[in-house]
This record gives sequence, structure tokens and C-alpha cells, in this order.
Amino acid sequence: MLLELDNVTTYYGQMRILEGMQLAVDAGELVCLLGGNASGKSTTLKTILGIVRPRAGRVLIEGEDVTRWPVAQRIANGLAIVPENRRLFGQMTVRENLELGAVLQDGSTFDEDLARVHSLFPRLEERKEQLAGTLSGGEQQMVAMGRALMSRPRLLLMDEPSMGLSPALVQQNFRIIKEVHESGVAVLMVEQNATMALSIADRGYVLATGNVVLKGSASELLHHEDLKRAYLGR
Repeated sequence: MLLELDNVTTYYGQMRILEGMQLAVDAGELVCLLGGNASGKSTTLKTILGIVRPRAGRVLIEGEDVTRWPVAQRIANGLAIVPENRRLFGQMTVRENLELGAVLQDGSTFDEDLARVHSLFPRLEERKEQLAGTLSGGEQQMVAMGRALMSRPRLLLMDEPSMGLSPALVQQNFRIIKEVHESGVAVLMVEQNATMALSIADRGYVLATGNVVLKGSASELLHHEDLKRAYLGR
């Protein structure tokens, strides 16, 4: 198993956010994490990255306990994130933002990785000298995804990739996520748009108040009556 959360409980101060979280992502899988606001989705990603330390339970990468590892060590071992609201360096160019994604690499594959990002996002090659903060929301999302891919991740964490995008850009974004997944990169995606997420995922988990309340294959969840009522509007 590439990633495992084993009975993880986390707090912010005295407020419990996750309780006994059990979650797994295998190599090459695309797993989505669904749930309403304040359900614990983003905290799950922060716990995987090491930004939040659990009070109980373990975070495992390929069976190794990394619960006490710092963020940089986890990134160096194959994790990358496309954060909510993109979090670009707006006063740096598109190319400079992409270069930051490769900062922990030895440089031997930089040209190859940059070419791959440009093949996924041709617009970024056209905009390479433009300041990232002047791009459209859709273009900024491309930079955020490209920056993460420049680190050659084994597991790509994505936090609300459709947020703030037009319906046409949402469709394009999910096509690219599917293409990245099919290239062999495992993906754990937090997403409010349950229908879109499940349409490309292998499996899914549903969170409510820090607990996994549903899990199963994407097909099972798409047809689950509770999920359809709560998240799919059917």
C-alpha cells in the first residue's frame, strides 16, 4: 500500500477534527475524498503532508511509519500537493513557479519534466515569462498542477481542484487529472463536486464530522442512495 492512515485522530487545539481515520491509497490509484464543509477533508491532506500531527494513530508510506517526519522529508519521498486556491508565487513567472516544483530533484530530468508539463498545459509554455499572479484562474490552476508534477510525485494530493473554475475549465481540469493518473501517478483528491470526482476515481471515501461514513468503489458510491441524497442532489 502506497499510503495508509491507521486510526488517525487529530485536533486543532481542543477541537477534535478527525477521529479514528482509516484511509488507504494504493500505487496507481485515484481515490477521492468527499464530504461537506468542515468535515475534515483538508485536515486529512494536512495530516498526510505533516502540517498537522495526529494525537493518535499512524501515517504510513509504503508501510513505513512517517508520522513524525517533517513536511520536507515527506515531499522528498514522493508526495506533492496542488493546494486549495492554488497558492502560487504571484510575483514570480510561470517558469519560476514550475522550477520551484523541481527544487528537490537533482536536475537530471528537469528538461524532460518541463516538456511533460508543457505537453499537458501548452498554455504554460506560451505564458512562461508572465507573472503567475496575472494569469486567469484556470491558468493558475494549470501552474499549480504543473508545479506539483515537476517533483515527479508518486502520490499527488489535490485539494478542491475545481474550486472557482468555469464549467468548461472544470471539465478540462478533470480530463488532465485523469491523464496524470493514467500515466501511473497515484492521486488522492479532495473535491466538493462529487459527481465529477467519482466519474474518474477508482474508489472514494465520504467524511462527516471527521469520520468516514461511507467508502467503496466509485461506481458503488455513485449509486449509493445516502450519497445521492446528501451530495449528488438526487
